[in-house]
Formats: sequence, structure tokens, C-alpha cells
Amino acid sequence: MQAFVIRRIGALVPTLFFASVIVFVVVRLIPGDVIDLMLSQDSGADKLDRETLERALGFDRPMVEQYLRWIGGVLLHGDFGLSLWRQTPVADMLLARLPVTLELSLLALTVALLIALPIGILSAVRQDTVADYIARSFSIFMLAVPGFWIATIVVVFPAIWWGWSPEVSFTPFLESPLANLKQLIVPALIMGTSLSAVTIRMMRTTMLEVLRQDYVRTAWAKGLSERVVVTRHVLKNALIPVVTVIGLQATLLIGGSVIMEQIFVIPGMGLLLIEAVFDRDYPIVTGVFLVTGVAIVLINFLVDLSYGLLDPKVRLE
Repeated sequence: MQAFVIRRIGALVPTLFFASVIVFVVVRLIPGDVIDLMLSQDSGADKLDRETLERALGFDRPMVEQYLRWIGGVLLHGDFGLSLWRQTPVADMLLARLPVTLELSLLALTVALLIALPIGILSAVRQDTVADYIARSFSIFMLAVPGFWIATIVVVFPAIWWGWSPEVSFTPFLESPLANLKQLIVPALIMGTSLSAVTIRMMRTTMLEVLRQDYVRTAWAKGLSERVVVTRHVLKNALIPVVTVIGLQATLLIGGSVIMEQIFVIPGMGLLLIEAVFDRDYPIVTGVFLVTGVAIVLINFLVDLSYGLLDPKVRLE
């Protein structure tokens, strides 16, 4: 197991390096020029002002030098630079927004698992029954309906009928856990319910495949109860492919919470990213993308570790 973990950690280094390069270059290719945007605030700006501003922001240096200075600051000091407009450390802004996004993503993933795993297991064990048809219909419906559409409906119609709308001010969890969960539970339910559809179908498919294995038939022949057969002999093997789907969904949650944060006015990294993109605030955009990329890589690493725990054959390969 130790060698398995070392190999996976070794694979993280080049992945993170290439991710940082891609993030830095792609962000610089965003249409629009932040220098022009800044100079547009001053009608009397001239070419000399542009050169002075480029020099002050470091944009006059070659792209490679800009990247090396940026990645060096990140690795050595945890310094993502300063916001071009606010002149505040990007690292402080990320530290303030990241817990909110992680909390929302964790709540949504918990909701997805609480819905998907029991329904998927029930759908497989009760194949071709009313429960199975309802489960499959639910998963197909949630696959067909985008989560942001449901979120829009949830916000618009209550506002029209009852005058309810999401709170503009956000309450941190440590300040008031109940008020915090009250603000996050609706978007978490919408995101989790939407994501549960794929896991339900995957759980059902893998459960049916394992239930048809010879060793499961032997367990039935021995007279073991359904609960024992499912929990001890079927569930662990059926979870291996499902873990992959859960890992993919976790990455989608972290990167895909942008729309939900915008709709429900949640001050997470998604809302910060939207504001930074409109302002062409490159340090913030780069920082958000890099942190998101690191989170995705770490989630994939945890998925690999879970393979090793669930399937001993993986540890030996």
C-alpha cells in the first residue's frame, strides 16, 4: 500500500505543474485588456500612461518571466499576488471565499449520496418493480433538467408568490451555524438532487452486475438473508465504479458552484471568479483556477486511494 501511495503522489507533481502553466496562459488569453479597461476610467490617459501602468503591473515582462515570478511566489510564500483593482492580497481573498464554496460543495455531495445510494441499491434489489420504475424515472428526469433551471424557478416563483428571496448578507458558519445552514440548504439540495441522478444509475447498474455473480448466488443458496448478502457480499464490490462517479461529481461541484453562488448570492469562489473575469483581474482569476485545479487533483488522488482500499488487486498492480 505504501508503494501504491508513493506512485500516486509522484504522479501529482507533473500534473500540478502542467495545470499551473495552462491556467496562467489561458487566463492571459481572456478577451479584453485590463490596461485598456483601467485607462478608460481616465479620459486624459495617453500612451505614456499605458507604458507606466504596464511597467507597474509587470505586464511589460516576457510571459515566461511573469509565470516564474508568479509560481515562485505561490510555492515559496503562498503569495498569489495583489488584485489589480483592489490592491489586496489574492491569497486573503481566496482564504475568505474557499471555505464557503467547500461547505456548499460538501453539503451538496452529502445530499447526493444520501439520495443516490439507497435509491440505487433499492432499484437494483427490487428490479422491475414499481420502486425500480420510480427510481429510474426520477434519475432520468433529473438528468434532463439542468440544476440552474431548477434554482431559477425556486428563486423566481417564491419571490412572485410570497415575496421570498435569498438573503443578500451571508452568515458564516462559526458566527451562526443555524443561519448559515438555512442559507445553504436550498442550493445544496438543488445541486445534490441534480447530481444524484448519475450516481443512482451507476449504483443500480453495478449492483445488478454484482448480484449476478456466482459467489452471490452461492450466498443466496446458503440461505443468507438479503441484508447480509447485499451489505457483506455485494455492496463493497459494487461501490468501486461508483467511487469514480462520486469523485467526478465532487470535482464538478467545486468547479460548477459558480452559477448557484450567483443565483443565491453566496460569497464563494464562484462569485469571486465572475467578478474578477468581468474586471479582467488576472491574479484573482488565476488564483481561483489554480486552487480549483489543486482541489480536483487531490480529489482524484483520494479516489485512487479508495480504489486501493476497496480492491486489494489495485494495490498489487
